[in-house]
Amino acid sequence: MIQFLLNQTLITETSLDPDTTVLNYLRQHKRRCGTKEGCASGDCGACTVTLGRSEAGGMVYETINSCITFVSSLHGKQLITVEDLRQGDKLHSVQQAMVDCHASQCGFCTPGFVMSLFTLQKNSTNWQRDQAEQALAGNLCRCTGYRPIIDAARQACEQPQPDTFSLFEAQTVKRLEAINNSEEQEIALNGHRCLLPTTSDRLAELLLAHPEARLLAGGTDLALEVTQRYRSLPLVISLEHVKELKACRVEENEIVLGAGASLQFCYGFLQPHIPAFAEMLARFASLQIRNRGTLGGNIANASPIGDTPPMLLALNAKLHLRRGGQNRTLPLEAFFLGYRKTALQPGEFIHSIIVPKVTASQNFRAWKVSKRLEDDISAVFGAFMLERDASGKITAARIAFGGMAEIPKRAGHCEKVLSGNMLTRQTLEAACQALEQDFTPLDDFRASARYRMQVAKNLLRRYYASLYAETTLIEVANYVQ
Repeated sequence: MIQFLLNQTLITETSLDPDTTVLNYLRQHKRRCGTKEGCASGDCGACTVTLGRSEAGGMVYETINSCITFVSSLHGKQLITVEDLRQGDKLHSVQQAMVDCHASQCGFCTPGFVMSLFTLQKNSTNWQRDQAEQALAGNLCRCTGYRPIIDAARQACEQPQPDTFSLFEAQTVKRLEAINNSEEQEIALNGHRCLLPTTSDRLAELLLAHPEARLLAGGTDLALEVTQRYRSLPLVISLEHVKELKACRVEENEIVLGAGASLQFCYGFLQPHIPAFAEMLARFASLQIRNRGTLGGNIANASPIGDTPPMLLALNAKLHLRRGGQNRTLPLEAFFLGYRKTALQPGEFIHSIIVPKVTASQNFRAWKVSKRLEDDISAVFGAFMLERDASGKITAARIAFGGMAEIPKRAGHCEKVLSGNMLTRQTLEAACQALEQDFTPLDDFRASARYRMQVAKNLLRRYYASLYAETTLIEVANYVQ
C-alpha cells in the first residue's frame, strides 16, 4: 500500500494500478479537475502540483509535472493541488496576486502557474526576478500573458500572507514522519506491480531476483512510455525511498554523487565545486523536471542528447555499479555501447557517480545549444577540459559532445591534436578540423549535420576564447567558415 497526505487528509491506497499518473489519479479518482492535462509529456506545466516532504524538522516544497509522475512517488509525502490553496472564505495570497495583476487570460494554464508561484513563495524570502523566471520556466502560457504573471510573482513574493500550510507545518511533519518508516511497500493492480524498497541492499536483492523489472527514479523519461506510447509497465522497482542513492559528498580526492540525487539537488550541491556544471543544470528542462529527474537516470537512459553525460565524460567520471553483492567501477566512456545501449548487466544498477577532484578545475567549461534558452533539448552539447603544465603545454585533453553521434562521445582525434602541444590558434584550428574525423552527425528536425559540425567547432573556439579571456563573440565570428 501507499500512504500520503492530500493536503491534510491521510490517504491510504491498497489497490491501485502503479501505471497511474498523479494527474489521472487526481482527476479520475479524486475528481480534482483543477489540475489540467496539456501535453502528457512534462512540457507545458498545466499539470503542475506541489509535493511537500519533511526534512530536518520542517517542510520542503517542490513543483512536479503530475502528468509524468506515477502515484508510487506520493508515498510519505504531502500532495497539494490548486483546490487546497483557498484560505477559508479568502483566496490564497498567490491566487489574489494573480487576480490583482490580471494574470489569467483563457485560464487553462492558470492552475499550473498558481502552483508554481505558491511553491516559489514558500521557497523565497524576498523578490528575485531570476528566481521567479526559473520557477516559471516550465509553465507555458498560450495567451502570452507573461508580463502580468511576473507581476503576480513579484506581489506574491513581496506580500506573502500567513496560510494554513505554515500553521499546520509542525503537525504535517509529524504525520509524514509516521508514514515514512523503514517498511517496504508495494502497490499492484491489473497485473502491474511496483515495489518500493528502502535500502540499497534490498534494491540489489530485488533487481537480482527480477532483472526484467524497470527501475523508477524520477520517471520523467520512463513515464512517457505510458503517457505517449501507451505501453504498460508490468513490474517496476521504485528508487524513491532508497536514501543511500540520493547521498552526495565531497571526499579528499573525489566528488561522489548518488545516482538517485535529483538534478535540482545536484545543481545546488555542485555550485561551489564545479560551477560550470551547475550552470548548465540550470538550463536542464524545467524546475518541475529537475525536481524529479535524477543524475543516474539521465545517464542510464543513454540518450545521445542527454546534457549530463558530455560533462561527466569531460570530467573523467566513473560509475559505481552494483549487482547483488558485487560492486564494480567503470569509466563512463566505457558505459555507452550504442544507441540506448549500455554496459549494465542484468540485475545491475548505477549506485553513484564519481568525479575526480583534479578534473573539477576552473578550466572546465560546458555549453548547450538549443532552439530555446530554457526547457528545451540540445541540438549540440559540448564539454571541454584541458590540463596544462607550468609552461602552458597541454598535458591532458578531454573534449566530449552530445548530439553529434549515437552516444555521448569524446572527440579522440581532436584530443590527440591538442595533447602535448601549446594551445595556439594554429593548434585550435587543427583541433577543429579533427572533429570531422571524430563525428558524422545526422540531419534531424533539431539541426542539420552541417549545422551541428559548425556549432561543435565554434564551441571549441569559444572554449579557447574563454581560457584567454578574449571577447568570445568577436573571436568566434572571425573563425566562422
